[in-house]
Amino acid sequence: MRLALPICGAQLAQAGMSTVDVIMTGRLSASDLAAVSVGSGLWLPLMLFMTGTLMGLTPIVAQLLGGQETQRIRPYLHQALWIALTLGILAGGVLWFTVSPIFRVMDVPNDVADLAEAYLAAIAFGMPGIALFQALRAFSDGMNHTRPALWISLIGLGLNLPANYVLIYGGPGLVAIAGDGLPETLQTLPALGALGCGIATAISMWVMCLTMVVYTKRSRSYAPVTLWHSPTPPQWSGIRELLRVGVPIGVSIFVEVTLFTLIALFIASLGEVTVAAHQVALNYTSILFMLPLSLGMALTVRVGHSLGASPPPVARFVAWNGIVVCLLVALLNNLILWLTSSTIISLYTTNQAVHQLAMSLIGFAMLYQISDSLQVNMAGALRGYKDTRIIMVITLISYWLIGLGGGHWLGTRGLSQWLEPLGVHGYWIGLIAGLTVAAMLLGWRLHAISKAVSHGRRAVPRS
Repeated sequence: MRLALPICGAQLAQAGMSTVDVIMTGRLSASDLAAVSVGSGLWLPLMLFMTGTLMGLTPIVAQLLGGQETQRIRPYLHQALWIALTLGILAGGVLWFTVSPIFRVMDVPNDVADLAEAYLAAIAFGMPGIALFQALRAFSDGMNHTRPALWISLIGLGLNLPANYVLIYGGPGLVAIAGDGLPETLQTLPALGALGCGIATAISMWVMCLTMVVYTKRSRSYAPVTLWHSPTPPQWSGIRELLRVGVPIGVSIFVEVTLFTLIALFIASLGEVTVAAHQVALNYTSILFMLPLSLGMALTVRVGHSLGASPPPVARFVAWNGIVVCLLVALLNNLILWLTSSTIISLYTTNQAVHQLAMSLIGFAMLYQISDSLQVNMAGALRGYKDTRIIMVITLISYWLIGLGGGHWLGTRGLSQWLEPLGVHGYWIGLIAGLTVAAMLLGWRLHAISKAVSHGRRAVPRS
């Protein structure tokens, strides 16, 4: 929990930046709001893929730290930074050069598409910065220091607010903050709308990156690693191992994100009440899910550290102890949902039809909170064993085939003559089924791999 709570805070702070962007552009115009919403649907999955790929560094660092081989950590981090820089430049290039044809295929209105392209062009310059930040965060987490990412994410959020205000609203925004005493040149700054929002977000990304660089350079917590001494040039062996562990994590996260994105697109045809209820229920439950997600990331660190520092059976105990903790947290989340959902949903909407439908979806969410918490923590424990490719396979089958395919079938076709199409409830039943299958398969894999390593039938994974 000591590792997980700062991770949870950092996740919420980074999610808060996206929320602030949507809220502040929405107050300017509907077109700017639509542009930022559409643009976020493109750059956020790319960023999450990069984040997941770079998370492959965390179990490697944790295991080397546990085995007191700190001198071997620095080369791995340097290779991760080379990967991060490459991924960041590639992601920026994708956002810069490919969004126009994507918007044409999606039939996005021209005025919204133009604003979204400007927004994403600005975001593109921030992608290398956020990639480098995530690499340093993965290293810091593996060193058992999860608080720096929290504080630096809060700095990014704190900077994003005034930068958005000035760049989105222009001179009038500055006047609203500082009053009429500002020089006339500042009062006449243009309102950049969605473009200004993208610039503000890119600035925040680079500030987070540079702050993390300065912190890791000056903090004594990282002194044994001599982090910024003697830069290591690109080495294929280290890059290959990081990609072998990290790419499956990135693909798994990308698959999960696209699952919810595609469901939202399918549900769009069911009417505005259904779309609103779905978004409200999903947004509220996603906030509560941040703690189980953070526990899974902390469990990766604990299992990796135990494999390096202790006999293999200790790592098995740590893994299953973490699963018990996550189950208790899932039950706590369900209690919170039971007690507060009606009140919280009332804060989102005053529409009675939306409120009633969202409440029915919360009931389904209480079912999948347990299986979702279990599967994300079992995946976290397996990452500690550096057993990540199986997670990718299980995720693809469970999320897309069962979750998305089964949900779409139930939502649009039902079950032949015995069951009519279930609409949005069918998609949520598909989510429950997919996440439950994922939890069962990952639990089987974790049992098998931890038992094999504990009994010496499989070697302890080494870097």
